[in-house]
Amino acid sequence: MTWVLVVLGFSALVILHEGGHFVVAKMTGMRVERFFLFFPPKLVSVRIGETEYGIGMIPLGGFVKITGMNPEELERAEEDAAAGESGYGTTGLNGQAEAGRDTPQGLLERVESAGQDPSEGEVLSPDVIERAYYNQPVWKRIAVIAAGPAVNIVLAFLLLTVVYTDVREPVGFGVSTASNAITAGTPAAKALRPGDRFISIDGVPTRVRDIRTIDKVKRRLHFANFKANHLSRLITRHGCSSPPRPGCIPNRRVHIKLIRDGKVITVHPRTYFDPKAEDVVSGEKVQGKFRLGFAFSTVGTQTSHQSVGDAANLAVDRMWYVTSTTLSKLAQLFNPQDRKQLSGVVGASSALNQAVSFSPRIGLYVLALISLSLGVINLFPFLPLDGGHIFWSLVEKVRGRRVPFYVIERASAIGFLLVIMLFVIGLTNDIGRLSG
Repeated sequence: MTWVLVVLGFSALVILHEGGHFVVAKMTGMRVERFFLFFPPKLVSVRIGETEYGIGMIPLGGFVKITGMNPEELERAEEDAAAGESGYGTTGLNGQAEAGRDTPQGLLERVESAGQDPSEGEVLSPDVIERAYYNQPVWKRIAVIAAGPAVNIVLAFLLLTVVYTDVREPVGFGVSTASNAITAGTPAAKALRPGDRFISIDGVPTRVRDIRTIDKVKRRLHFANFKANHLSRLITRHGCSSPPRPGCIPNRRVHIKLIRDGKVITVHPRTYFDPKAEDVVSGEKVQGKFRLGFAFSTVGTQTSHQSVGDAANLAVDRMWYVTSTTLSKLAQLFNPQDRKQLSGVVGASSALNQAVSFSPRIGLYVLALISLSLGVINLFPFLPLDGGHIFWSLVEKVRGRRVPFYVIERASAIGFLLVIMLFVIGLTNDIGRLSG
């Protein structure tokens, strides 16, 4: 049942994204030929007015086809219309020119036209050509293209605002009950047990402050994270050299007071140096740090109810954090550690499925982050992404005339390769995670 909800959730994101393009295109007077959920081959469709609405067989997104989005195609249609008026015949808008058919832009055009009856070719009237995408002012084109990502970003804001009307934070921390919570052969394996609940670490209480007593809204959202990071730093500071090096044995032990099976006990493990782990020292990443070898787990929850204004404030704060983190990770794409954190459709679907299984509230939270990521990534200035169309419209505005189609084609080839590269990296990471 949860996978049904996941499919419905992703379908809703696609429909709303493409619906943004569709509605603004209609509002600005453009001619929308096709509005499809998923990619062709066509599964089912119906024509209402001048637009064909349908569902494709390949569930990797959706598209809105607006007349005249390909400059070369539009020029051909204009020439054909002029030739038709002179009595020389025509191929219509659907008769694509041979040049550019094997470019990424040409491939996308053919995907959008897949399953379409060749007999549907038509001679475009001057009125329709006048309404074509590339015959519209730049501001209209940007409005149409930006509407899709804007819908996703606004949806993310609304969902997060709903989620943050109640801020839930852990009461305390302990050792996760998962089977792999403690790494075999580490100091934690000798001193800790899954399900242990911490009372203090080095004398610092692990209980999280009652967030209802925190006045600043943003601090409520991040307070548990600050607490967890502080406790982790208490452990990692038990090293024996600077910079840290493998082989050394720390002189100081970590003093941990905890509850196990209803009894209060104290353990005093030493840390070990993990050369594969990353740490942050003076704001810079360093390779290797001292650890005990266990995974933190939250214990219990506490809730603080927020006003709509406070919830919206928290939503904006989280959106900014996710957006800046996404851009940072993509900017460091050639860093192996950062590259491993990328996820694709499979990973996002799996995460959403787990979140929905856990609770509807967490499901909405993850769906909001997916919607936000979809909106942000689509604004990257590379064709075939929406941001690529916006970029070339702005270039045209600055130049004062259309950009030659061959220039756009070459740029789209680069963008297409970047998109494919991100897709392959995300899919590879997803398969790695699912296979354990």
